[in-house]
Formats: sequence, structure tokens, C-alpha cells
Amino acid sequence: MDTLIQLNKQTAGRDKLARLCQYLSRFLWYNLQNKQKFLNNNAINNLKSLEYQLSTFRKLLRWGRCLDVVYSTLPILNYPLDSRRFVDVLTKLSQAFYFLTDHILWLGRADLCQVDTHKWNQISNRYWLYTITLNLVKNFIEINNLFKLHSCQSLIYQIFLGTFSRNSFKNDVSWCNAQTLVLIQRHKALIADLIKNLCDLFIPLTTLGYYNLSPGFVGLLGVISSIAGLFILIDSTVKFIP
Repeated sequence: MDTLIQLNKQTAGRDKLARLCQYLSRFLWYNLQNKQKFLNNNAINNLKSLEYQLSTFRKLLRWGRCLDVVYSTLPILNYPLDSRRFVDVLTKLSQAFYFLTDHILWLGRADLCQVDTHKWNQISNRYWLYTITLNLVKNFIEINNLFKLHSCQSLIYQIFLGTFSRNSFKNDVSWCNAQTLVLIQRHKALIADLIKNLCDLFIPLTTLGYYNLSPGFVGLLGVISSIAGLFILIDSTVKFIP
């Protein structure tokens, strides 16, 4: 209960909780809709309406976030000029544009102005896809750096040089597996962020028509990524900082 109260105190926490309920609603209405014995259309329509209302609520919670993201880009400009800085700046700018399009969509949903919701929803998902892709690039840069420090190069060299025996190969494989487990345990933040980004990746890909996943599967991916996001908020040591 203390954890729930702590999450509810934060805007990000309320957003993640609403997101979890939003995608859980999608998962439930799709599975109920596909059950031939389930004939209660009111329950399905209520879940669809709940999903829509939670989506609108989350857009309102994020109102003004585009300015926050742009402002948070300024300190990055002082970092050393390398590929990581370039990716960080692109990620922030893409995220700012994503939030901006989200604000426009909310104005349309609130009937405050005339908005082509289909057009702006596509633009919003495109910027969301860019942001997720760039986040994944940062994840893989970090993973690559970790494996440079803790790699299994000795095993790879032995395989290609053919200088290993069966027993030494088994020992090296066991050592590599142990090292991988240690890396996962020490870098939970990176793993949680990677899982979240991989699950999120297929949501805009499906909306934009690049993949043809069912609403139920998209809902399941959204639930998993929302749980990962909540896990990051609950445990500050799991927050990924490249």
C-alpha cells in the first residue's frame, strides 16, 4: 500500500498506473471479444471506453512536458562531442516532438479545436517510434561497452583457433553463463529499460502498419512495458542512466 501511495504522489507514477490499466483494458476487451460464448457487448464497450479515457487522461498528465524535455537537452550540449551525445540530443528532440503532437491530440479530444486526429495520431506514433529506437540504440551502446569489459573473447578465440578440448569448452561456457548472470544482476536498470523499450517498439510499429499484431498482443506488450516502467519508478536503483 505504501508503494501505491508513493507512486500516486508522482505525476510519472500516476501516468504509469494509468498506462498499465489502459493496456490491460485493451488486452481484456480483445480476449472477451474473441470468446464466442461471451455475449456481453456492454462489458466490451465499457473496456474500450475505459482504454480511450485513460489514454486521454495520460495526454493531459503529460501537458507541457515538451518544454521540460527541451530544457533538459541543454546540459547534454556540454558533454564531450561523441556518438553518445549525438544520440542523447536526438532522443530528447524526438521525445519533445512526440509530446508536442500528444498535446495537439489532447486539444482535439477535448474539442477545444479542430484536429485531424488520424493524421496527428500517425505523426505522434512516428515520433514515439523514433524515440524508442534511439533509446534502444543507447541500450545497445551500453551493452556493447559492458561486453567489452566482461566479454567471452577467450572462448571465441578458442573456437576459431581450434585450440580447446571438450572439457575446457564446457568450462568456458559455464564461465560465460556465470558472467552473463553477474552482468544481469549488476545492471538491472539496463535490463529493465531494454525490456521496456523492446516491448514498446512493436506498439507504434503496429499502429503505423509495419506489423500486424492483434490488439490483444499489443495490450500484453503494453502491460509488460508498463510493469517494467513501474519497477523502475519503485526502485530508484533500477533507473537506467547511460
